[in-house]
Amino acid sequence: MYVDDLLITGNNQKKISAVINKLSVQFIMKHLGQVHEFLGIKIEHSNNAYFLSQRKYAESILKLAMLTECKPLANPTCNKLPSTFQEDCILSDPPMYRRIIGSLQYLVLTRPDVAYSIKQLSQHMHQALLQHIYLLKRLLRYIKGTIDYGIPLTKSNLVLHSFSDADWAGDSDSRKSTSRYCSFLGNSLISWTVKKQSTVARSSTESEYRALAALTADIIWLRRLLEDFVIPQQQPTTMYCDNTSAIALANNPVFHARTKHIEIDQKFIRDHILQNHIQLLPLSTIDQTADIFTKALSTPRFVQLRNKLTVSSPPSVCRGILDHTV
Repeated sequence: MYVDDLLITGNNQKKISAVINKLSVQFIMKHLGQVHEFLGIKIEHSNNAYFLSQRKYAESILKLAMLTECKPLANPTCNKLPSTFQEDCILSDPPMYRRIIGSLQYLVLTRPDVAYSIKQLSQHMHQALLQHIYLLKRLLRYIKGTIDYGIPLTKSNLVLHSFSDADWAGDSDSRKSTSRYCSFLGNSLISWTVKKQSTVARSSTESEYRALAALTADIIWLRRLLEDFVIPQQQPTTMYCDNTSAIALANNPVFHARTKHIEIDQKFIRDHILQNHIQLLPLSTIDQTADIFTKALSTPRFVQLRNKLTVSSPPSVCRGILDHTV
């Protein structure tokens, strides 16, 4: 027996029906009609919008950790750890810790607001300390309080724009920086990444520039993908960065000897600027959406950036606010 899930979508119902009929001749298939759930992701329909969430999957993780009745928290991280930590017989078990962290990786598909916390905890799967157990429990309690949250896909202009950020020498052990960026198609979040850089950056400008280079490669791929969907980007894709030195370096045609160690990244970004594929614009750190992927934040700041990231409760919970803002 061979079983697989197939999702066919488009804006031409006749062609979709033709594809289904053609496949049904060659394979034994069962047409389940309009999509409501796919690979554990719940898909809710509203006027001119879809809402993607993973409530059932999140509940299974909480059940695994024996935290289905835990008290919720408003923030998955904290700026200051307590002086002492309490033992947790379930989460302290190394195989259980790894299993829960591995399960949380899939939850990020609709919950980018927890990407930073999961990335931090994933680095200690080989030997989790009490402080990591404490942070994991905080994260699970936050998921408990926002278990219905997800990301909306709304009808809006199909213009691609992105935000890039990096924390310079953020890893206290290796002093490697982490690249963080996210991309929006109109008002809809479609891509995000939190990834440690492969080499140690000697300045904040260098770490930001490496993040910009990684985002540029991702944007070029997205632009080509959108062309396949007949959504060509007529204008350069705007990339927002809060580091003015990195922007000046990218726009400066004169290559400086002091940046010789990032020559390939400099040439790569500069080349796509000249080809009008991308453009770099500055913005204040307050408006930097990707800052939510960078570090632990205070609860008001975290909620502010989570809203910018469009992570929210479903339309049925927020009583039609999503429909009203489309």
